[in-house]
This record gives sequence, C-alpha cells and structure tokens, in this order.
Amino acid sequence: MNRHALAVLEFPRVLDEVAGRATSELGAEHVRSLAPQTDRQWIEREHARTAAVRSLRASETPWYAEPVPNLRASLDRLGVAGLTWSPAELLATRQLLRSSRRSREALSDEKRPAAARAVLFSFVDRLVQDRALEAAIDKCIADDATVKDDASPALRKLRRDLRASEGELIRLLEKQVSKLDESYRVPDMSVTMRNGRYVIPVRREGRSAVNGIVHDTSATGGTLFIEPPAAVEFGNRIREMEIEEREEVERILAELTEQIRPLRDSLEGALEALVELDSLHARAAFAVAHDCVPPLLGLASDGWSIHDGRHPLLLARGLEVVPFDLEMSAPERTLVVSGPNTGGKTVLLKAVGLLSAMCQAGIPPTSGRGSRLVIFDDYFADIGDEQSIEASLSTFSAHLRNLSEILASATESSIVLIDELGSGTDPVEGAALGWAILEELTRRGTTTLATSHLGALKELATQLPGVVNASLQFDAERLSPTYLFVKGVPGRSYGISIARKLQLPESVVARAEERVPSTERDVAALLQRLEQHEAELQQKEEELATLVDDAKRRAQDVAKRERNVREREREVERQSRKDARKYLLNARAEIERTLRDLKRAGAEELDERARAARQHAEQLAARQATVIDQLDAEEDKARKHSSTRARVGESANVTAGDAVRVQTLGGKTGRVLEVRGADAMVTVGSLKLTVPLNSLEKIDPDEMEVAVAWHGDLPEAHARSEIDVRGLRADELDATVLQALDDAIRADLPSLRIIHGKGTGALRERVAEMLSKDTRVKQFRLGAWNEGGAGVTVAELG
Repeated sequence: MNRHALAVLEFPRVLDEVAGRATSELGAEHVRSLAPQTDRQWIEREHARTAAVRSLRASETPWYAEPVPNLRASLDRLGVAGLTWSPAELLATRQLLRSSRRSREALSDEKRPAAARAVLFSFVDRLVQDRALEAAIDKCIADDATVKDDASPALRKLRRDLRASEGELIRLLEKQVSKLDESYRVPDMSVTMRNGRYVIPVRREGRSAVNGIVHDTSATGGTLFIEPPAAVEFGNRIREMEIEEREEVERILAELTEQIRPLRDSLEGALEALVELDSLHARAAFAVAHDCVPPLLGLASDGWSIHDGRHPLLLARGLEVVPFDLEMSAPERTLVVSGPNTGGKTVLLKAVGLLSAMCQAGIPPTSGRGSRLVIFDDYFADIGDEQSIEASLSTFSAHLRNLSEILASATESSIVLIDELGSGTDPVEGAALGWAILEELTRRGTTTLATSHLGALKELATQLPGVVNASLQFDAERLSPTYLFVKGVPGRSYGISIARKLQLPESVVARAEERVPSTERDVAALLQRLEQHEAELQQKEEELATLVDDAKRRAQDVAKRERNVREREREVERQSRKDARKYLLNARAEIERTLRDLKRAGAEELDERARAARQHAEQLAARQATVIDQLDAEEDKARKHSSTRARVGESANVTAGDAVRVQTLGGKTGRVLEVRGADAMVTVGSLKLTVPLNSLEKIDPDEMEVAVAWHGDLPEAHARSEIDVRGLRADELDATVLQALDDAIRADLPSLRIIHGKGTGALRERVAEMLSKDTRVKQFRLGAWNEGGAGVTVAELG
C-alpha cells in the first residue's frame, strides 16, 4: 500500500489509538503493524474474529485478554544448547503458561456464546496447557524473580546455615567494635560490607589497634573499613557457603530450563496466539467505545455507502462529531465537494479514506449499520501543504508531483483523495487542470473524492457522466459550519457574505460583487435558491412528520377505545355467565331440598307434594333451558362479532347511501351519509356520528336492524329502565331482576326502577337483598312520593 497516502491520512495515529487499548506491548505492536489488505478472505476473517471477541466481552461471564510477557528473544536463545534462563525469564514463562491456560479454558467454556467460541476455536489448539510445569516454576521462583528457599532441600539448608553464620559473624564484629577505644570509633556507623566481606569502620589513627585487612576507605580517607583477623576465617567460610548456594541456584535454574526447552516451539505458538488475541481484544474495545458496526464488503463498480460515518481521531479526542451519510451508486465514480473554508471538507475527505483503510486492516471502522465499503488495491492522497525548500518545490509544484504519481499509478480499483484541487496557481488554469485530471480519473473508473473552491469544477457534474457534486452545509447567519453533508448540490464559498457580515465597507463589498463574473453570480444565486428550497422542504417534512405522529396518536386512541369497548363487553358476558351458573346451581340445590322434603313427608301428603314438586321441577328445568339458550346466543353473538371484526378491511368500497355495520358500536347497523377521506358520517337510529372508514362493513339493506335508542358509547338494545315484578314468586323474581340489571348495564342506563308493590313487603325485601349483593349497583332507594313510594325501588347503576 502507498505509505505516503496512509501517512497523509494519519492512519498511523489511528493505529496508535487502537493499540493503546491492548493489555501488552506485544499486542500493541501487533496492532501498529496492521495495514490495509486486499485479500477479502483475510479481511472478513479479522472482522469476524473481532466481533467474536466483542461478543465474549459482553457475555454473562465477560472475557478479557490475559497479560502477555515479551519472551520472543528468550525463546530464540533457548535454542542454544546448555543455555540457562534467569529467574526473571522463568517467571515470565510462568505468566505465559498461566495466560495460555486461562485463555484456552475461556475459549472452551460452554457457558460462553457458542458462535463466538466457534470463530475463535482455532486459537485453542495453539494455546499450551501444562499445569505441572507451571506449578514447578511457581514452586521455585518468587514473584520478585528470585529463587525461593524451598526450591530444593539443599538450598534451604545452605541458606539457613548461611544466615546463621552471617549472624554469628556480625555479632563477633559488633563485639570488636565495642572493645575499641572511643577515639577510634566512627559515630553512627557499625558493621557493614565491602567487596563481599563483613568489615568494621575505624578511624585511620586506630588502624594499629585492629591490625586487620583494609578492604576500603571513605571518600575523605579518614575512615578505614577493616576485616579483623578473628573474622577472616568466618568470612572465608561464608564465601564458600555463598558459592555453594550459587551453584545450587544455577542447578535449579538449569533443571527448570531443561524442562522448558522441549516446549520451545509450543511456547512460541502460544505466545503468538496470545499476541493476536490481545490485538483482537484491543480492536474490539475500540469498536465498543465508538459504537462501530462491521461493514459489508463489495466492489467499487457496484457502488458503496457510509452511514453514520465519523472521523476516528476526532472521536478519540472526545470532540462532538457530526456524523455523515455518503452513498455512491454504481455509475458514480467522482465526488466533487465544495463549500467555504473551515466547513469540514478536508475532515470528510480524510474520514472516508480512514474508514476504508481501517476496514481493510481488520479494524472496525467508525461507521454505522448498513455501511458497504470497497476493497481498494491502493490509496492515493494529495492533502495539505507539502512544499520543500531542499527540493526547491513550491506548494503548487508539490501538488503537481503528487498528482503526476496518482495519474501514473491509480487504477479502477484504487481510491484517490485530492484536497483543494486546482489551488496554488491562476484560478482559470487551475480549474482547467483540475477539470482534466478529474475527467481522466473518472473515465478510468477510479474512485475519486476531491474538494475545491473553483466554480468551474462544480459544472463538471453537468457535463461528464459519473461525476456528482456535494457540499457541507454552512450557516450564513451565524457564519459557522454545520458539517452536515449534502450530496447532489454544490456549496457556495460565502466569501462576500462573510465580508459583509464582518462589516467590511459596503462600497468595497458591492464593488467586489460587481467584479464577480456573471456566470459565477448566477450559479451562486441558483445555489442560494436551492438552499432555501431545501430548507423549505425540510420544514415541510417536519410538519408532515408532526401530522403523521398526530394521526398515529389518534389511531392509537381509537384502537384503545375499541379495546375498552371489547373489554366491557367481555366483562358483561363473564358476569352474565357467572350469574347464570349461580342460578342453575341454586335451582339444582332447591330441587334436591324438595326431594329430601318429599322423602320425609308422610304418605298422606306424598301425592300433593309430588305434584307440586313435579310442577316446580318442570318450571326450573324450563328456566334452566332458557338460560342455556341465552348463553348459547351470547356465544353465537361473540363469534359473529369476532368474525365481523376480522373483515374490517372489506370496507374500502363503502360509499354514501350504503347499509353498513359499525364495528365500534358493537356491530349496530346504520346507513352512510357521507365519506370524508379516512372517515365516514353514518346514521344509526336517531344518531349521526363520524367513525373511521375501516370500522364499517358493507351489508345488505335487509340486514338493517330496527332503530333503537342510544346513550353514550354503547347501544341500549332491548333495555328497559323499569320492570314490574308484582305477583312473581321469589325464584321468578331473581331471574327477572338479574336479566333487567344485565340489560341496563349493557345499555349503559344510569338507573333501573323495580315495581314490586307494597303488600307484605316480601318482594321489597328480596329485591333489596339482591341489589345489596350486586357490585354493579352503586346504591338503591325507595321511590319518592311521585315515583311510587314504598312500592318502587330505584337502583342507581355504575
């Protein structure tokens, strides 16, 4: 790949940002080594692996990359026969074995997502698991990279004896110091070591008093460090013990090294596997931090798109980034982005290049779902000021050198990014040169993105197929960019508008406007009208969205109201069934009581009671059949109502004058008076009301029902506001009152008058008992003087 172009795009900085999320230096180094590839299989594999690691991070048992020690050089040296590793290298080996084992266990754990483990399963065979060797190193090497006393019995004894001898020697020397004359002692100093020997500090004039071996002197020469004769033998013995200890340590290290040597190749494989996993983990962490979504891959000839694209380095700096959507269809090859300075054109150019390079390097790009990127064979970029004093190149010459390289090397599978095309020279010549370059690249089929201020280049899209204009919006009132990308419309430069806003003398601004060629003025005026038109369209879209939301809310309200109606119907039906079943149970119980009474009665009363019981049983059976018929009728009505609702969509052909069934009114029939868009005005009985068109079902006029009175939202079908129960027996009274209450509730009547007469008061008491137990009755009272007085009970319903 073109390293110069990737450097201009600041791709290495992106790699540094991702590498900073690795847990080891080797993992970070692996990330920094990534580069755009053209092997589609490799690219898709890397993105699949990164997604798998991301899945493991988000699972119920999260997995994170294990520490990776840098053992590459040590493993290379392990090939030398007889070489012994240091304690630090053995400690690093223990870390490698531990990280390898833990990673292997994590990738084999069935509790973690199976799909992710399947993608990463190839790592399992590369990871070493040797608990015995791990335990052997742990037994011998301490966390501070020293050999433990318990590494061997011999070492433990040697160190114990050595410490005892050293302690005894120190006590001997301290006794020698205490015997010295006060004038020969050195204040605040005691037994110390010089050149591996234990010595005592003595003033120079006291040398003859000690008469030992001088091992060192102080910086001033006033203090001598002397090993007394009595300590020499002790010191020699200690040196011998130290040599024995060092030899034992070397033996232990050599033994451990020999255990590791046969595993050299396996450890190298495990190390590289852990490095790759750490690299994938860093990429997954980057993707999680910036909501990256793996893109689809395709060919430039099929078109490409970026949704919710964001510049990765701006995100890394914590800046608020305005995302962009960019889509190039199959025939479109060149995009010319125009607009004022500081509008974000260069950032857009670099972002497109970086997102593609990241994708081809196996790093999730900072784009959203639905993005489709191209695998480019190379990257070319001419961005920024690259003048060189040493090479005697001006800015324009540097641009020309880059453009020459681009024209010489770019293919139909390459991507070319050019910033401020045609700048740095005479505008007319620059525009002509830029025109010719874009024309050549477009005809070649190269994917090209260029930015420019030159008006002539904006006209290229109207004359050359495959070229399309674009711009980044600019707020002319606040003189600040919005960074919103707009395809298909070139941008204005706003130079004169900005000058006027900054209160440059009006005469100067007016003169400048006169100097602008008429074609340029016409183009600027056209662009201004387009921007205004775009703003108006956006406003209308917002208004339309508001209307749509309002319509959705109304539809939800209607649906909610319909659900409430259905729920009330179901509740009434449930209550009716409950009351009917209760009545049937009571009837059966009364029959059984009658039969028991008959058995207990005397022979003389048997015939009469039998006839009365038979008559009573026949009445109860007839009433039971009536109730069952009512339940069956309710079920048929519910099924018919459900079937009718299933045909709601058949009302599209309803017109004025048609007979219809209104679903929102419990299936009542009516006639359409007028159709108003999605609504219709219908007459139901004596009512006129507007209902949704999709709640109507066209029916035959013969199916029209006789008009009934309506109250509220529910029909008063066959409901009476007054019943007369005078002369009824107690069992007949219950059924009549319950049926009247059911009908009144269905019709949503506010009250029910029950005429029971005065008489003995038995009927009045039974009616009061029933009403007091019915939860649908809010309260009841005897009638007023003009309502029938004590011969009437008025039940208020709720």
